[in-house]
Amino acid sequence: MTKIKLCGISRKEDVEAANELNPDYIGFVFAKNSRRAVSARQASELKAALAPNIKAVGVFVNENVDTVARLLDGGVIDIAQLHGNEDEKYIAGLREKTAKPLIQAFRITEKEEVLKAQCSPADYILLDSGAGTGVVFDWSLLEDIQRPYFLAGGLDCTNVTKAIKVLQPFAVDVSSGIETGGKKDKNKMAAFVAAVRKEDGR
Repeated sequence: MTKIKLCGISRKEDVEAANELNPDYIGFVFAKNSRRAVSARQASELKAALAPNIKAVGVFVNENVDTVARLLDGGVIDIAQLHGNEDEKYIAGLREKTAKPLIQAFRITEKEEVLKAQCSPADYILLDSGAGTGVVFDWSLLEDIQRPYFLAGGLDCTNVTKAIKVLQPFAVDVSSGIETGGKKDKNKMAAFVAAVRKEDGR
């Protein structure tokens, strides 16, 4: 079954909608330049309202390892997603401070990026078109990938079924595709989750 991640959760009503829909993961964005950014305090309050079976992923861009580890081990998030220029040395340093799972994101523009992603020491990899651009990348670049991955980049309820059928990713990750006017839209969230589950035969 394809896992579902609803990213960019920033309001209590977003969490309430997620609790009803029961995705596998939700995402809190800690990148300060993002319009979806939340503070550690906001994330803590939102996590307290999140159903315990839904994993909270913290999205970071070149954040200090101590900050990431503190949020992980403090229970504010369950998984850290590294969306900047974090390298093997950064991941090794983070692993010295926490045993919690890590996702490393890669912007896929050419085959070399796919090969680089396959060698990531992170627990999971995420393949994207960019940092929340809402654009689909060339899926044919993934034809030879040999590792399970989160698929992101321009997904919504109209194309996610094709993505699952063609690529069979470990998980699908959506943010802008479930928004209206820059805010999470409960109806779009529900339509996305329903499309994934229908394709999976659930």
